[in-house]
Amino acid sequence: MTASAPAAELAPGEVVAADEYRLSRSDLVRYAGASGDFNPLHWSPRIAAEAGLPGVIAHGTLLLGLVTRLLNGWLGDPACLTELTFRFVRPVVVPDDGVTVAVRARLAERRPDGRLAVTIEASVAGTGRVGRGQALVLP
Repeated sequence: MTASAPAAELAPGEVVAADEYRLSRSDLVRYAGASGDFNPLHWSPRIAAEAGLPGVIAHGTLLLGLVTRLLNGWLGDPACLTELTFRFVRPVVVPDDGVTVAVRARLAERRPDGRLAVTIEASVAGTGRVGRGQALVLP
């Protein structure tokens, strides 16, 4: 993971944290077991195709977990993440050989209440942006 300078030195637009996460089909199966979400769109190529998808897709909540992992790694304390909104733009298709999801967070602004507004973007090479959001954090 790449992290930026201390919060006091950050300028709007600066990347505060970025990382890439490799997802495999076995990760989806493990996540299904942990979350209880056994929707076949996440493990059956046949069902995914019948639903009009180009392949098996990652759980949206798994992608959201990668976002919070990045932010909490940067912040060092999960209690510093005070608000998070995230919108899924397109599904993350996970082929047999896996896929890499890049997550990047940038400082948007310093709020009068002392919190930092951070924009978040998740993307997949060849697919483009798969999700975007905003977080409010305590520095």
